[in-house]
Amino acid sequence: MIDTHKYKILLEGERDALEVKLSELGRINPDNKNDWESLPADFDIDPSDDTELGDKFEEMEEQNAVQNQLENRLVDIKRALEKIENGTYGMCEVSGEPIEEERLQANPAARTSIAHKDTVL
Repeated sequence: MIDTHKYKILLEGERDALEVKLSELGRINPDNKNDWESLPADFDIDPSDDTELGDKFEEMEEQNAVQNQLENRLVDIKRALEKIENGTYGMCEVSGEPIEEERLQANPAARTSIAHKDTVL
C-alpha cells in the first residue's frame, strides 16, 4: 500500500515552491484562478534601438516558456493532490493498475506506470 501521507507532503512542498516561482514571473489570472499570466514586460528602452527591442522580446518569450513549464507542473501536482484526497492516487490513468513505487519516488505527480509513461494524456 502506498504511503500517501509521504507523497502529500512532497507534493505540497513542490506546489508551494512552484507558486512562489510563478508569482515572480506573473500573477494569477483574475478571470481564471487556475491560470497564470505573465507580468507586463518593462519596455523602458529606446524604441529606435532594434537590438535592444529584439532582446526584450526574446527575454519575454523565454520567460513565457519557463512560466508555461512551471504552470504545467503545478497542474500535475494539484491533480495528484486531488487523487490523494479522493483515494485514486498511484493508479495508472491508462491501465488502472498501480504505478510502481520507484516511479512515484522519482515523480510523485506521475499519472501513469512506467509501461505507459510515453502515452499522451
